[in-house]
Amino acid sequence: MNGTSKPLINLLRGWPNPSLLPVTQIKNASLSALSDPKVSAPALLYGPDPGYEPLRENIAGWLTRFYQLPPISPKRICISGGGSQNIACILQVFSDPSFTKQVWMVSPTYFLACPIFQDNGFYKRLRSVPEDEEGIDIDFLKAKLLQSDQETLKREGSHSKAPHAWRKSYRHLIYAVPTFSNPSSRTMSLRRREQLVRVAREHDALIITDDVYDHLQWPAVMTPGETPPSLEHAVLPRVVDIDRQLDGGPDRPDADGFGNAVSSGTFSKIVGPGTRCGWAEGTEKFTYGLSQCGSSTSGGAPSQMTSTFIDQLLRSGDLEQHISLVLRPAYSRRYHAMIDAVEEHLLPLGIKLPRGYRDVVGGYFIWFALPEPLRADAIAQQAKEEENLIVGPGSLFQVYDDARVGDLECQVRLCFAWEEEQSLVEGIVRLGKVIRQCKQGGREYLVGKILNSAQGAFSDYS
Repeated sequence: MNGTSKPLINLLRGWPNPSLLPVTQIKNASLSALSDPKVSAPALLYGPDPGYEPLRENIAGWLTRFYQLPPISPKRICISGGGSQNIACILQVFSDPSFTKQVWMVSPTYFLACPIFQDNGFYKRLRSVPEDEEGIDIDFLKAKLLQSDQETLKREGSHSKAPHAWRKSYRHLIYAVPTFSNPSSRTMSLRRREQLVRVAREHDALIITDDVYDHLQWPAVMTPGETPPSLEHAVLPRVVDIDRQLDGGPDRPDADGFGNAVSSGTFSKIVGPGTRCGWAEGTEKFTYGLSQCGSSTSGGAPSQMTSTFIDQLLRSGDLEQHISLVLRPAYSRRYHAMIDAVEEHLLPLGIKLPRGYRDVVGGYFIWFALPEPLRADAIAQQAKEEENLIVGPGSLFQVYDDARVGDLECQVRLCFAWEEEQSLVEGIVRLGKVIRQCKQGGREYLVGKILNSAQGAFSDYS
């Protein structure tokens, strides 16, 4: 229970605000799909394993335009039930706990990905990799992969899954959110993305990237009263794009054709999470194998009916219009409202935003460090009890089984997507009040708060 009558402000919840959902467009798309027997019949029947073919074609064209690439073949696209199911199905086909050694996760990480890896046989085998200003710490990763491979030579693992021509078990898995990362908001540099692909090839690793925020981007600096330009093209190629083209790509002489990167995409952040529809992109050989996951061959690709609706959104241009005219301007305003409030109310208290100038920002989140000796768990607990304010302490975003507590205990994540703009500013004002009070309380006060804070205090907010 909180000790205040103030209305709840939730800066932890990473959901889109309901006012930004394209309800009318989805209604029109569903009516169009279900009014045409040539679409409604396949929509309500079992779908093909790789997914609804018209949607795969339209996703391929849309991504080709956005990332400014050589044409993407629909055969590189496999429809899924969203980003989380992407990871689960990828693990079922392309990992084997008896052979695959570890999962290397950029830390801080999207914490809800950890149980997916654990459920697929990697309990106590998740390993954290720190970030620097360019993204994943490549030197740290290289050293750890080399150490792991040397240990593997002494005790080579066997395979426990049925062999198939469309299946491969990678020796290592690497998980990252390269663009506008959740939670750190960082964007991995082009140089670092290329280094990551080369390291993955050297160590037989599959890079799984959550490319879910790429379309939500806007200028970092805005002139007051100026309408933000809509950025219609990606600032950087995805890791899967680099793997496709770098040094001959997956078709180079020493490669097996599966590639070393897969992009996980979802419509959750740009249409609505309730659609439960997404896609994975990799080499044609990889995506065919992914489509042969048992749950797909049993019932066909998931989200078959929803796929026909989203296909209509892409075919009509409504989705791209919604992103360009609604989502980017709205999230830009929310981001700048929160950043301005942080600079006014929190920077004077000693909090630190990530260093490095960025022309383009995006996503859902802002990440910052508290001044010593403040601890995020204590601040979050105090904010909930005294101000009816929910924020994300850094400890939530640690890699399960391999927490880097010292690096995260001073960090806080704030989401600007869920609450209205005025609530974002009010939330920062409340947080500033809590930080000021805790600074005056001293280290002993904060340690007491940490010890009295229930471990599951934030378990009801995803």
